[in-house]
This record gives sequence, structure tokens and C-alpha cells, in this order.
Amino acid sequence: MTKFEEMGFTPGILKSIQELGFEEPMAVQEKVIPLMLGDDCDIIALAQTGTGKTAAFGLPLVQATDTATGRTQALILCPTRELCIQITGDLSDFARHTGRLNILAVYGGSSIENQIRGLKKGAHIIVATPGRLIDLIGRGAVDLSGVNTVILDEADEMLNMGFLDSINEILEDVPDNKRTLLFSATMSQEIAAIARNYMNDPTEITIGVKNSSAENISHGYYLVHAKDKYKVLKRIADFEPDIYAIIFCRTRRETQEIASKLINDGYNADALHGDLSQAQRDNVMQKFRTRNIQLLVATDVAARGLDVDDLTHVINFSLPDDPEVYTHRCGRTGRAGKTGISVSLVHLREKQDLHKIERLLKKSFKGLSIPTGSEICSKQLFNWVNKLETAVPDHKEIEKFLPDIRSKLAGLDREELLKRVVSLEFDKFLDDYRHGEDLIEPVKEKDRASGKSSTAFSPGQSNANYKRLFINLGKSDGFYPEQLIELVNSNTKGRKIPIGKIDLLKNFSFFEVETDHTTSLITALNKTRFMNRRVAVEVAQEKTVQLGQGKYPAKKTTNWSGKRNGGKKIKMKHRSFSGN
Repeated sequence: MTKFEEMGFTPGILKSIQELGFEEPMAVQEKVIPLMLGDDCDIIALAQTGTGKTAAFGLPLVQATDTATGRTQALILCPTRELCIQITGDLSDFARHTGRLNILAVYGGSSIENQIRGLKKGAHIIVATPGRLIDLIGRGAVDLSGVNTVILDEADEMLNMGFLDSINEILEDVPDNKRTLLFSATMSQEIAAIARNYMNDPTEITIGVKNSSAENISHGYYLVHAKDKYKVLKRIADFEPDIYAIIFCRTRRETQEIASKLINDGYNADALHGDLSQAQRDNVMQKFRTRNIQLLVATDVAARGLDVDDLTHVINFSLPDDPEVYTHRCGRTGRAGKTGISVSLVHLREKQDLHKIERLLKKSFKGLSIPTGSEICSKQLFNWVNKLETAVPDHKEIEKFLPDIRSKLAGLDREELLKRVVSLEFDKFLDDYRHGEDLIEPVKEKDRASGKSSTAFSPGQSNANYKRLFINLGKSDGFYPEQLIELVNSNTKGRKIPIGKIDLLKNFSFFEVETDHTTSLITALNKTRFMNRRVAVEVAQEKTVQLGQGKYPAKKTTNWSGKRNGGKKIKMKHRSFSGN
């Protein structure tokens, strides 16, 4: 006998359970179902999204509903149209073998006239969003006088969306002797107030730790400069070839901006926010559910009700203003027993917000290293090689083209052919990262206070085939890797100069170049200007300097003659860095 059979379900319900593939009840189901079937107590269940809550209340609710009468006996309130539709579908599946059980969903964004007609036909169970139900009550279109069970699903989400007054009004309209079940991921003061006002000595059930996330979700963060957030987001996406993620932003504007950037950069992405029409919203959500979209950039409100079980990542591009909102965000991954990853992009001013979330969840988040260009290219390459190795070609379709292909490629040996295929596949990543800077973590406040630095410059440890050069241009000059590469390319016509590691600082920079090109490149660049400023390049000094520990870069005066200005030599001062 299975555990579901031991719970006392009827043959019809058990048949539905078997057809749905439920083998063992999940934790919340084990605790809620016996209470609903055996007692008449009110229940508060604190559990994350994706833990099986719908079946926990839906299976016993379907069994307890009397189909011999046409009156509405149960009311389920939930925050969004999407969740309303999902719950209705699940209840219909549970009730497949139980006779004529009428379940009606009522929500905004759809014809209220059709919903009124459905109510007139009779609904044993109504699944509703608060706003639309208030509208129907105001029109006298719904009769809640026979309701004996009220279920508030994702109650904290409804309160976050501003439905408190509507919930109070609805609960005042149902009989006092009804049973109330409240499901929530967090226990806020507002939730406690609803329990005090409308519930009778409720039994509280907590799955996991109160106000915590699922144990199978890992939590990490990247400490980044604010201006580098988008660059880091791209690196996360590139480092995870099979990523399937929701990227959370604070505002509609930021959401659309980030989604547009991702789309323009060739990523399979789209935006979900409140400025979309219902038809646009449905279209985006459907494409995301079917994985036609790999990265969904969304606001918290817009993502509510989006039910996807296989997300690999939740990415917090911006931390939420309310720490409890983080619980809802991360609860969208690691569902149905799967593992999930929640990562946050955090700049120094947001560290306190991160600490608040850690305290709420009673978890310490892991600081993560930003993937380097080399790591990304390696990860993408071997992911592609694995797919190539396991690909099953349709021999019949391609067989007729093979003779011409063999003839065309006959002049290439195996090694050259392999190089060309890989080059075609990875031009985008190589272009993005072969000369790209390695993004540097900002100096942490505690390190700044203690005199330590989180950044080290180590010219003495450069590749033996490369020489480290100093250039008198830095970030304050608007000088970044693309500007350096353009400066080199435009002054070395017809030659391809290999560039290695680039270290950008505020007023000057270092970069590596193949040793054989050092002298000619220094000569070429020392004849140029950048933004009306004379360029000075020389071999970097090899002295070790420890930052922030009382040892500062030694000043060096260099006579530089390059182009003359009125026949005078120009003296330039710079500091030469190296590190531990």
C-alpha cells in the first residue's frame, strides 16, 4: 500500500494520482493532507514555491467537495492570472475520475462577461485573483454564502502586490464558520494579522526553516563595480552554455534595457514587465516555458505566477528592496527536488542589503570569482565538442551532399579542417574575450580599512613569451581594452600584434605584447595621440610593490622624445606597479 492509499483517498482520486505519476507525497503534502482529510482545523503552511503545495490542498479539497449540490463550496485566492490558470488545471487533473466537479477560474485580463456566465452555470470551486473577485462581488455575480473552505495561496505575494484590503473585504464576505488555509513562503506581520483576524487557532506547519530558501539552492554573489554589472551578466551566461534563467531587475526601464542589450548581443532573451499588454505577456511567458527563450529578464511583479520547474539559475541583477522578496526569487529554481543556483550581482553600496538577506535566510552567501575570458572560451569549446561527439546525424539526408563536400575540402588536412571548424564556431567568444580585460573585484570595505588590496598586479609573473608594457592612459581617459586594441591596430598596419593580459587603472595601464613585437610597437605608439593627448609607452619596471601596506610605487622620471613640441623634450612622470 502506498502512502497516498494510507491517507484515505477514494479510488477515483488514487487513479488520478497514479496517472499523474505521483509516487511518494512531498513533505508539505505529508503534513497538510491528513489534517485536511481528518480534522476541521485552520492551517498555516510555510513552504517555498515548487514544494507541492497545490496537491497538498487540492487533492483533499477535490475529495471533500460535494458534487450533488451546485453551490460554491470552496474559494482559492491567488496573486496572478497565471497561477490562477495553473491551479485550475491541476484541480481538474485531480478531479478527472470523481464525477462532475465544476471548477472555475476568474481573473483580470479576460472577459468578465464570460466569467459571469460561468458563475451562473454553477461552480463548486472558484479559483480567483482578489481584484477580479471584488469586481464580481460588486456586481452581485458571485454567491459565497455556501463557502466552507477558503485557501489563500502565496499569501505573501498577494500582500506584496497590494491586495490586503481586497483580501480583508473578501474574507468579510464569506461565512464565519468556514475553514481557512493560508500558504506562504514567508511569515510577515501582515500575514500574522490575517491569521489573528480570520483564522481560528490555526495549526502552523513549516517545511524547512521559517523564512528560508530551499536547501537544494546554492546562494552566491559577484562583487562588481556598478558599471561592470552587464559585463559580468554576459560572462555568467557565456560560462553556462545550457543556462535557463530568470534575471531579476528592480524597474521596468532597467528590465527592458538589459533585455534589449542581451538581444542585441545575440543572446536568446526577452523582457517581462508591467508595460507589456496581456497578449505580449502571454507570448513571452509561453516562449520561455517552451525554452524558445533562454534568458528572461523580469521585474518581481511581472514574474509572479510564472511556473517553470527546470530553471538552472536565478540571477539578481539588482537586489530587491525588501529582503523577503529574495526568498520568492530564489524559490523559482531548485524546484521539484532539483538543485538550483541563485546568484547576485552586488556592488559595494549594496553589501548591507546582501547582509540583510543573509540574516533573513540564516545562510552565508559564497563570494564567487568572475569567469575569465580564458575560462569562458574553454567551457564553451568543450561543451560544443561534447555535443559534436554525441550528435546523431541523419545520414540519409546528408549522404547525397558528401561527395561535393569531400571534393571541396580535399585540400585541407585533418588538423587544418578542425581549426577552421572551431574558428567558425567560436569567433564570437574569441572576439569578445581574447583581448578582453579580466574584470576586477572592487576593494572591499574591510580590506580598505585594514590597508589590504583585493587587486594585485604581477608583471614579474607574465607569460615568458610576452613583455609587459606601461602606457600613460587609463580609465579616466576613457581608455579600455577596445580602445587599446584599436590604438594598436590602427598604428601597426598589415601586422597582427598578439596582445596578452590587460590591466587598466585610473590614470595609466599595463598590457602584455609578444616579445618579438615590443620594440616596433613602442616606436609606433610613441608617435601617436589619443584624445589629443600624447601617448607614452615603455617596458614596465619589474619592481615589486605591495599596495596599501605602506609601500607605494616608486616615482620614475622618463625623458620621452617621440614627436617634438617646439623642439623641447617632454618629461613625463608615472608610477610602475607590480604586486604580490
